[in-house]
Amino acid sequence: MLHTLASAPGSRRNRKRIARGSSAGGGTTGGRGYKGQQSRTGKGRRFGFEGGQTPLLRRQPKLGGFRSPRRTMYEIVTLATLEAKLDAGSYDTAALRQARIARTRNPVKILARGDVKKKFTLTVDAASEGAIEAIKKAGGALTLSKS
Repeated sequence: MLHTLASAPGSRRNRKRIARGSSAGGGTTGGRGYKGQQSRTGKGRRFGFEGGQTPLLRRQPKLGGFRSPRRTMYEIVTLATLEAKLDAGSYDTAALRQARIARTRNPVKILARGDVKKKFTLTVDAASEGAIEAIKKAGGALTLSKS
């Protein structure tokens, strides 16, 4: 029954009360040693204190650069991906998302990594000059949407 439960003998011990006299087993210095910062009362040091060494936070460089809050984050699609995963035809950003080529809601940008031999007609938000050239060279067309 629940009221008869007891902990195992010797498993629960009272804490040692230090600095209560030499006969108690933790007298005089009370386990703090003799001199120094750790032996004093109120010895707690603030978070990040390194013993007088210049703290890590103050050693870091002060100027961390700048990133514009109005930057446009593009989703990158390469020519190699188009060549490998799509058949020749006409695609816009919605079709690329449906084909799981573009996976986020960010605007889509085509980059000229890899070659393209199929004839694609693409309507995307942005493209590199090399990508535009490569698609036109393969007989396709690329138009940039106004979004």
